[in-house]
Amino acid sequence: MPAPRIKRVYDEADAEDGLRILVDRLWPRGISKANARIDHWLKYVSPSDALRKRFHARPELWDEFRQAYRAELAESPALDNLRKLARHERVTLLYAARDTEHNNAVALAEILKK
Repeated sequence: MPAPRIKRVYDEADAEDGLRILVDRLWPRGISKANARIDHWLKYVSPSDALRKRFHARPELWDEFRQAYRAELAESPALDNLRKLARHERVTLLYAARDTEHNNAVALAEILKK
């Protein structure tokens, strides 16, 4: 399985994206569903509300967040659904966060590589 691409949902879609999958629990602000160019919205592969709120805008907790997120996904069939999609074609994980280095899509891409 090729490594997934990671991209902000606000960035321009392009042909290299392949299957575009939104991995946030909340729909991104300012984007209409009609114009989003999102193939799948897998909100259940995103962190729980409690984890998301605890981590929000706190990159110093990045390692703790990744461990907690991995533990949440271990108890959920959502990750298997994403792996099935990623096996068949190129995927781009879309997220809305401003921080391009510390967000759930980056953590999720790391988890998918293993």
